[in-house]
Amino acid sequence: MSHLSFSDFEYAGKRKQTRRERFLAEMEQVVPWSGLLALIEPYSPKTGGGRKPYPLETMLRIHLLQNWFALRDPAMEEALYEITSLRQFARLTSSAPIPEDTTIMNFRHLLEKHLLAAGIFAVINGYLQEKDCQGFAEAFLHTLGRIRQFASFTR
Repeated sequence: MSHLSFSDFEYAGKRKQTRRERFLAEMEQVVPWSGLLALIEPYSPKTGGGRKPYPLETMLRIHLLQNWFALRDPAMEEALYEITSLRQFARLTSSAPIPEDTTIMNFRHLLEKHLLAAGIFAVINGYLQEKDCQGFAEAFLHTLGRIRQFASFTR
């Protein structure tokens, strides 16, 4: 996250941490970000003549949020506008442009096209099992099943 806006500062000063915020803080610590980015990077869009693509890490984080919270593409876009904890987890400030639902969909399709979605969750699950986080590992196995179901449902 680069620059914090006034609303980001105000949000940081609130007292109670929600279950969603605790979950995201745990995922921030246990997800092997560099390994996942290395898995996706060869297939990611490069800067060309068009608009600059969103950072790969931001799109990966949005993809994970979408699956963890079972949100379709338009709902994910709206959630990023409305829910500060999701926006911050995705490394977006309130003043940063939010990816549109078609951008989110295109990233999901990129992962599906190159069969990376299952690989992402396999890397996460393997890491969690290695670190002896069995409860998280079971949650990710469940999530992986939902992703497969979601991918077949949205085609």
